[in-house]
Amino acid sequence: MNRWLRRIGTVLAGIGAVAAAGWLYLHRAVHPGSLEHPRGFPTARLPILAAAVRAMPVIDMRPPLPDGVVEQTNVVYGTGGGRPLHLDLCSPAKIDRPAPAVLFIHGGAWRTGKRQDYRVYTTHFAKLGYVTATASYRLFREAPYPAAVQDVKCAVRWLRANAARLHIDPERIAVAGGSAGGHLSMLVGYAPGLHEGDGGHAGVSSKVSAVVDIYGPADLTTPVGRKAAVVQDFLGGKSYDEAPALWHEASPLTHLRAGAPPTLILHGTLDDVVPIGQSDLLAARLKELGVPAEYERIDGWPHVMDASLPVNEYFKARIARFLEDRLRR
Repeated sequence: MNRWLRRIGTVLAGIGAVAAAGWLYLHRAVHPGSLEHPRGFPTARLPILAAAVRAMPVIDMRPPLPDGVVEQTNVVYGTGGGRPLHLDLCSPAKIDRPAPAVLFIHGGAWRTGKRQDYRVYTTHFAKLGYVTATASYRLFREAPYPAAVQDVKCAVRWLRANAARLHIDPERIAVAGGSAGGHLSMLVGYAPGLHEGDGGHAGVSSKVSAVVDIYGPADLTTPVGRKAAVVQDFLGGKSYDEAPALWHEASPLTHLRAGAPPTLILHGTLDDVVPIGQSDLLAARLKELGVPAEYERIDGWPHVMDASLPVNEYFKARIARFLEDRLRR
């Protein structure tokens, strides 16, 4: 009898799992190009479960190259610590006038990650008519702050220095990144002249015309930030008590001034890695300074939410609208 009860229980559990998976799939169907927030979850664990049981589609990290797009990989854009630094470049096959450019900066807590993680964005936006790049930079195990800042600024300078050859409009360059990449994107946009480095193209400006911050930390000096071991590692092992000025300098919010580049912020309310409060602070300060800003506070999604296909499709549509307004018009 017990054996039969266990079998019945297993069958019912299986039916329940299938029903739940079906509900999750239908509840969060993908609508490419939609500007409506994807439906979120009540807890941060549920989207992980939904992806694990394939109830929610996830992105293809290595999407095929779209028709009409050309790609160059392993392009040397500068040097850092005596070694070459590389980026991958996508652009429309036919460009009849200088195009806007977007540099995508990968995340990974300044400790890991790779530029290829953002191929899902570079290929898509090249199809929309942008020249796009995704750059590698020195991670803190190789060289702590400010090495990563120096490297991504060098990548911007490389794009501007090669603008004529790449058919880029040097006055229309944006940066975009997620998590640590969002932090670095903000430092590029908000702190001109800070830690330009000597990686190449001296004398060329690293100024950008727009910033897309995807769940990036804006203020490292908050109580949560001070307790984060990864932030201390990024800053060369120095705690906040040991070097408060360094922690403030490495915080994008410190450098924010009137006249900063227009900014799009994308952040999920269930983020337990970079708390949503970071973007709340950023949005409030941008508004106070009168900097054009758009804030999408997306209910029910955790960190790295754009690994899910519904959110990724939304992000691409939302970023496209922002860039269209800020770089094309």
